Amino acid sequence: MFRIGLSSCSKGCGEELFEQYAKAGITAMEVSPSSDEYDGFDFGSAGRLSKEYGVELWSFHLPFSPFEKIDISRPDLAGYTVGYFETLIRSGAAIGIKKFIVHPSGEPIDDADRPARTETAKKSLAALAEFASRYGAVICVEDLPRTCLGRDSGEIAELLTADERLRVCFDTNHLLTESPEAFIKKIGERIVTTHVSDYDFIDEKHWLPGEGKVDWQSLVCALESVGYNGVWLYELGFRSPSTLTRARDLNCFDFVRNAEEIFSGAPLTLVPSEKTV
Repeated sequence: MFRIGLSSCSKGCGEELFEQYAKAGITAMEVSPSSDEYDGFDFGSAGRLSKEYGVELWSFHLPFSPFEKIDISRPDLAGYTVGYFETLIRSGAAIGIKKFIVHPSGEPIDDADRPARTETAKKSLAALAEFASRYGAVICVEDLPRTCLGRDSGEIAELLTADERLRVCFDTNHLLTESPEAFIKKIGERIVTTHVSDYDFIDEKHWLPGEGKVDWQSLVCALESVGYNGVWLYELGFRSPSTLTRARDLNCFDFVRNAEEIFSGAPLTLVPSEKTV
């Protein structure tokens, strides 16, 4: 149905990870370094390993923390943040990455401050869209939870008015006031990539699909209905998060099986687990 992808989720981009992806049949990677790995990230090595193992570098997650240093919506940080992102976009595009994921804000944001923060974010997104276009790349705005900007389809739609070249990364576990299906219907064909994980509808959890409450068959049907043809890209780690204790760590084969079961409508096979909160 869709190609299967997986975020590197701060696991580095060494040869062992590419080998694990290739053996399991995962053909796409989102490069997502930890906050302290961006400055020294070896783009050349990632590009070489991508070709060697046949794992496409599908997208690159631009940094989003710490909030007090990086935020495209804060007037005092937006200029620096955009400039920093441009250096990463240039390096990523040089090894063939075409999609760059951006968080429209950090948090917390008071309701009274949302209009001004939204306008600053839109100016930043317009600048990034223009810069990325010079390298044949696109900026993908991610929906976010809680008080962040982009917490529902209305806010994402407003952010997209900054530039017609902007696209969306649909994170399936960030919506707290709107169903995934409603979001997909509103944003439609501007969704070009995904962050797939499950949650309890209370807050983001980044669980494996089947460990939370998302109706995966309904979500897949909604994506098909708007013509989505991007990657089904998981964004969660191999190890249990603080909210869940699994009997063992996940591996790349678990993600492939999970995707195939969702696509076929089969019951989901899960690692035995206990929710901690």
